[in-house]
Amino acid sequence: MQINPGAAEFPHRQIAEQLRARIRQGDWAAGERLPSIPGIAEMFGVAKQTVQRAIDQLRVEGVLITKPGSGTYVRGTRRRLNRLSRGRYGGHRGYHADLAARYRQHLIQVGRAPAPPEVADAFGVSDGTELVVRRHLVRTEEVPVEVGASWFRVADAAGTSLERMEAFGRPLYQEAEEAIGRGYRSATDTISARQPSREEAEILQIRPDTPVLHLLHVAYDDRHKPIEVAQATWPGPMTTLTEEYRIPGPTPEADPDPGLVLG
Repeated sequence: MQINPGAAEFPHRQIAEQLRARIRQGDWAAGERLPSIPGIAEMFGVAKQTVQRAIDQLRVEGVLITKPGSGTYVRGTRRRLNRLSRGRYGGHRGYHADLAARYRQHLIQVGRAPAPPEVADAFGVSDGTELVVRRHLVRTEEVPVEVGASWFRVADAAGTSLERMEAFGRPLYQEAEEAIGRGYRSATDTISARQPSREEAEILQIRPDTPVLHLLHVAYDDRHKPIEVAQATWPGPMTTLTEEYRIPGPTPEADPDPGLVLG
């Protein structure tokens, strides 16, 4: 392995690209430890600081993970979200067993809290308005992959099961429909990229400079009044979002004179 001193690309980025390529071709598999930083520096004939910058770049991208006192390892497969929030409702408004098999959702807090700005805007209330919130953490067997929350109006959720610290044996929206007495009829998803808060970085076990993907999901009743506002935050480099959809065919042009038969 070598770098090109005359190239326009910085040396640490050249190293990162070569390490990334070797990981992709299988030289180091998921979960396998890379050589030490001094060892990689010797391979490339560069200073250890240059290699450290390359490793830091690949960590931010989600390719590598560093375990203190142990070394740097290839991170496992990315979390592939092949559905956006509408997947929670399912083709028959049911629970997705395949998602349940791969991920475990843990309820971490239930109570009343002031609405953050984006949630307040979605409900059409003032910032800091007291709402009912259910916070959760989603994990694989190894790492946390999502931190999120579902918010409800106090007038809707007060005294219902939504205020109890308990997991339900069915999707949250089904519990909410029964508790609130209104059905979910439409929803909007807004996805943005940003830097994580300190708390999010700690919970998701990512560096503070690792970007995250953030979802704001607003579910409405048949009068387009918000029932639930949900948030979900994922480590950006370790998460891919894929939507599959049909493309409608061209609409046949109308016959300008239906009574005219062309021979």
